[in-house]
Amino acid sequence: MPSESVIMSSAAEARFRVQAPNSTPRAITVIALDAASERVVRRLADRAWNRASFLTAHATLRDLTGQPLVLDDRIAAADLIVMVASAGGHADAAAAIGRASSDRRVMTTALIIGTETASEAALAKTLAQVRPWSLMVVMADADDYIEDMLQALRA
Repeated sequence: MPSESVIMSSAAEARFRVQAPNSTPRAITVIALDAASERVVRRLADRAWNRASFLTAHATLRDLTGQPLVLDDRIAAADLIVMVASAGGHADAAAAIGRASSDRRVMTTALIIGTETASEAALAKTLAQVRPWSLMVVMADADDYIEDMLQALRA
């Protein structure tokens, strides 16, 4: 008796296979929430990406040249919002970004950098700011984690 693997790879079954790539690049918006994370986001922005945009959100949402942007427009254009904050930083913008993302049903992820040297109090402060607004929170010990994640998402 032939195995399922053999049956599924037969010419008769091949006509049911999807003939297109299984993933298209997502429109990802990466937002630095504080000064320390902005340095990381600027470094990432220098790389070649398919559909990733890089912004800052200290006091207001801006592109990396300093031009102000409308938050709802940027959320509407994204499939995924990645917020980057440093442990102990000022991630106050996470609430507005999270609310706008939730209203538009856009997935959010928060990456906290600088965790290896931060105090527990500093880390707790940042977690309290980003956790309510992020579907996934990652404590990234190395800045390279962010780049690896974007590559895995085909950004």
